[in-house]
Amino acid sequence: MLHTIAGFDRIGEENAFAVLARATELAAKGRDIINLGIGQPDFKTPEHIVEAAVKALRDGHHGYTPATGIAPLREAVSADLHTRHGVATDPDNVLIVPGGKVTMFLAILMFGEPGVDILYPDPGFPIYRSMIEFTGALPVPVPIREENDFAFSAEETLSLITDRTRLLILNSPANPTGGVTPRAEIEKLVQGLERHPDVAILSDEIYSQMTYDGIEHVSLLTFEAIRDRLILLDGWSKTYAMTGWRMGFSLWPDSLIDKARKLGVNAWSCVNAPAQYGALAALTGPQTAVQDMVREFDGRRQVTVDGLNAIDGVGCRTPLGAFYAYPNIKATGWKSKELASALLEEAGVATIGGPDFGVLGEGYIRLSYANSTKNIEEALKRIGDFLDENPKT
Repeated sequence: MLHTIAGFDRIGEENAFAVLARATELAAKGRDIINLGIGQPDFKTPEHIVEAAVKALRDGHHGYTPATGIAPLREAVSADLHTRHGVATDPDNVLIVPGGKVTMFLAILMFGEPGVDILYPDPGFPIYRSMIEFTGALPVPVPIREENDFAFSAEETLSLITDRTRLLILNSPANPTGGVTPRAEIEKLVQGLERHPDVAILSDEIYSQMTYDGIEHVSLLTFEAIRDRLILLDGWSKTYAMTGWRMGFSLWPDSLIDKARKLGVNAWSCVNAPAQYGALAALTGPQTAVQDMVREFDGRRQVTVDGLNAIDGVGCRTPLGAFYAYPNIKATGWKSKELASALLEEAGVATIGGPDFGVLGEGYIRLSYANSTKNIEEALKRIGDFLDENPKT
């Protein structure tokens, strides 16, 4: 019998991919499935980005690159951060990675071990908890509450920090809730973190360019007091509809960048060379496709929220960022994962049950409005009809 380390018995996964596989299987059998489960834009990668990657292939960029990424791309990331956040950063502190998850993996691997705590948002991206448990660290949920419009509370977050805390993970705009934490709350958190100088911070800002109603995204990078222990996660997947390209970037403080680089050398050597040239074109080229996509998401957002709130037993706060709605379904009498499964199998609508995003997710489901307005309207009709025909209360 083969023996593996105990960590592999604790590791979880992202159930959205299991739902995607089942939805694909049902569609292949001829079922009419509307997928509001998977979190990826339904837009194509802008053509100038595709052409830049194709040109890189034709120009012979077929070999290894530096583990941290090609210099022009790291410089473009640094320039982009300066443009968007007004902060000067050193390209030498930028690490190009094969997808945003990798930054989580590296940061949690650096700080996680038995006997320490890592704080993470709950409900939140499931890989946070999965990786924390893999390292043997204790995952400590930071409650993300509906009554707070799914923004984190600085006071509650700070109250959970102890002498065991090594890393604090934050996410705004947030998956799965669409919540955006306002500046005043972030400022309060940063001020409180000054009392905990040994706690590192991982700020997941992958949806940083997707906010609505004039809401600003406040990057943790803009606070100099914590910059020497801040790891910034961002990338191209959501903003430029490049999920399958597996392109992300992270910014590391001086004390950690070489550790991250060495992990990269050991794990993936370097990111796909032509894809890096595509990412370079994304940052340095026209941004109209990004603006158009976010504008379209904004319209779908309102259709989704209005449609959900018209269904008996369902209530949905208006998300302020990302492309997710996180409705409260407690009054329907259904358990979250039971309902998500039934909606897929019987109504042909793929959604994700709230518990797949954390222990505090019961009573909610996640819908992605990264689908056409026509499909969203049909999906909402199916959900309403299903609940009318299958009451639990």
